[in-house]
Amino acid sequence: MVTITDKAKSKIEELMKDGGLDESYFLRVSVKGGGCSGLSYNMDFDNETQKGDQDFEDKGMKIVLDMKSFLYLAGTELDFSDGLNGKGFNFVNPNASRTCGCGESFSV
Repeated sequence: MVTITDKAKSKIEELMKDGGLDESYFLRVSVKGGGCSGLSYNMDFDNETQKGDQDFEDKGMKIVLDMKSFLYLAGTELDFSDGLNGKGFNFVNPNASRTCGCGESFSV
């Protein structure tokens, strides 16, 4: 399961509203090759599920992952920071053995 913090949920809802997306859209989180540590996080909005997708709901927000990404992200919490030390989404991934300094990539 992937969970989100209240701050992340608020920011996601704001982005969906600003993008004119209706309630049929959900957050798709995935992992792709690349980045300093070998694997990068990816987030997007989608309104179509694919075969093999894993879907979760946390705090009323639907989150969908493909099976490969689920294997890397199980137990991850998505947070959002808007402080002086950096602004953006942060993944707290218990499966990551190493992360890059910017927090956008990881390895297992």
